[in-house]
Amino acid sequence: MEFRKMRRSRQQLSKTECDAILSVATSGTLALLGDNGYPYAVPISYVYADGRLYFHSAQTGHKVDAIIQHDKASFCVIAADEVHPSEFTTYFRSVIAFGTIQIIESESERMYAASLLGARYNPGDDAGLQKELEKGLSHMLILRLDIEHLTGKEAIELVRKR
Repeated sequence: MEFRKMRRSRQQLSKTECDAILSVATSGTLALLGDNGYPYAVPISYVYADGRLYFHSAQTGHKVDAIIQHDKASFCVIAADEVHPSEFTTYFRSVIAFGTIQIIESESERMYAASLLGARYNPGDDAGLQKELEKGLSHMLILRLDIEHLTGKEAIELVRKR
């Protein structure tokens, strides 16, 4: 599949810069095709590892129904959003990942991804994480977005400052 090229390519972030943003940020917006063909975008925590995005979810709901019906998704992270009123602009940096999303069935991959998520949001508490995983992993879904296309962009004002 061919993805659209960025119109303002001068503002495009490198793959390395996109990876860095995804590695540091803690939340983004997952966009899916929802009920009745309406877009469904939901803010969600994630972890980025091995070139993939991992999320956790309740076992049922709009997000899960959308994923089951249509496996294409995008995920957007905003790394900078600095309003400059006198310039009538915003200095922004953002990344969008496009790919396919699925519910992970493999118990070993579920544990791997859940451990990554737990360590990301509660670092240094291995005993607490293990206890939580033993208690809660069976009650949650683990989702994986396999990235097919990754693009990042920053405000032209940030490009000029480089």
